[in-house]
Amino acid sequence: MHLHILGICGTFMGGVALLARALGHRVTGSDADVYPPMSTQLEAAGIALTEGFEAEQLRPAPDVVVVGNAMKRGISVVEYMLDAGLPYVSGPQWLSEHLLQGRHVLAVSGTHGKTTTASMLAWLLQDAGLEPGFLIGGVPRDFGVSAHLGEGRFFVVEADEYDTAFFDKRSKFVHYRPRTLIMNNLEFDHADIFDDLAMIQRQFHHLVRTVPGTGLIVHPAGEPAISTVLDMGCWTPTQSTGDGGDWSTRQSAADGSAFDVIRGGEPAGTVHWEQTGAHNIQNALSAVAAAAHVGVEPARACASLGRFQGVKRRMELRGEVAGIRVYDDFAHHPTAIASTLEGLRRHVGGERIIAVLEPRSNTMRMGVHRAALSASLTAADLVHVFAPPELGWDAGAALAPLGARVRVAAEVERIVADIAADAAAGDHVLVMSNGGFQGIHQRLLDALAHAAQR
Repeated sequence: MHLHILGICGTFMGGVALLARALGHRVTGSDADVYPPMSTQLEAAGIALTEGFEAEQLRPAPDVVVVGNAMKRGISVVEYMLDAGLPYVSGPQWLSEHLLQGRHVLAVSGTHGKTTTASMLAWLLQDAGLEPGFLIGGVPRDFGVSAHLGEGRFFVVEADEYDTAFFDKRSKFVHYRPRTLIMNNLEFDHADIFDDLAMIQRQFHHLVRTVPGTGLIVHPAGEPAISTVLDMGCWTPTQSTGDGGDWSTRQSAADGSAFDVIRGGEPAGTVHWEQTGAHNIQNALSAVAAAAHVGVEPARACASLGRFQGVKRRMELRGEVAGIRVYDDFAHHPTAIASTLEGLRRHVGGERIIAVLEPRSNTMRMGVHRAALSASLTAADLVHVFAPPELGWDAGAALAPLGARVRVAAEVERIVADIAADAAAGDHVLVMSNGGFQGIHQRLLDALAHAAQR
């Protein structure tokens, strides 16, 4: 079968392409921007890429067009596909019908922590010898790829609540039909497609409806937004995590690098690992509980977490120059920003943290979270915010409670120059964005190196 994938260079659609190729299909694709690392991964797998969305790429016609959710009506290739009556399907639906059928799907959902928790869970199954497949919205360092077919019956998928396609406005995750479901947390996000939290909760309720009665739902104890979802109707056994839950932890290192896992009030294992922060402890607890549902003993899972290498772009150390460390993190919601900074603060103690933020997500650009932004950044000693003219709201006014700690710039060059002039040995520069941020990480490292040579 020949699949042509529209929007192939996104992490999810690129993963679908790699999985389809592994199944033996001929795969081609196109995107508005075709560039490494995804382009090189796809080309190495024998997938031909086209830049742009012109109708010619569908001549001769493929057997099916797989449509990414970035595609909209009015785009040349979309209009041709519809006019010509070509068979088309969304990425999540294709995945469900051609790969997930007959497999035990373990889905990781929630506003925050999906990529990290899914990466942990895939690693726990792999380290236990279960050879899982996976599709994750990031690159787990233990695997080096975002998608893998796997040889076992288990498949781990990052279950995103964003909409499926221009012709299917349901959340992606309703297609996956998991048998084991993690709901990490639930807050308002994606303001470009959801009006309020209740709309997101309705989608999560639709997800809960797909989990069989012999399955398992893992969720944090005492989280009202998730309790509301479960109160809408739940036909599946549940296990709770956190204080007062079926699974809990006892922290033995302030930065979260060591903790005990408690199951039903009894010690179940101890974790010593390289990750930090309370958010990662919660992610790990959910992963251990889900892995236990498919037969991985908690003590073994805890030992495996000690070998977990983390995920690219999640507190990833990009380099160190003259004693100044530069990190890359995907945080782009106030809750994630606060938890990431708090984890780093506990790890580095009194050493200076310089936070660099790009408000890039649709919700951030709309200014939905601007009132909560200053509070989320309080653990940083100095804050640089990228606020180009098209941002649409006054970042300086929103961050005024931070006082002299905050610096707002309309150009990345200004941020790089200011940090290079000001940073000193022992500082930690934490860059937070859900995009490439104009290559600021390497630009910072280069500028710091130049400054050190003067």
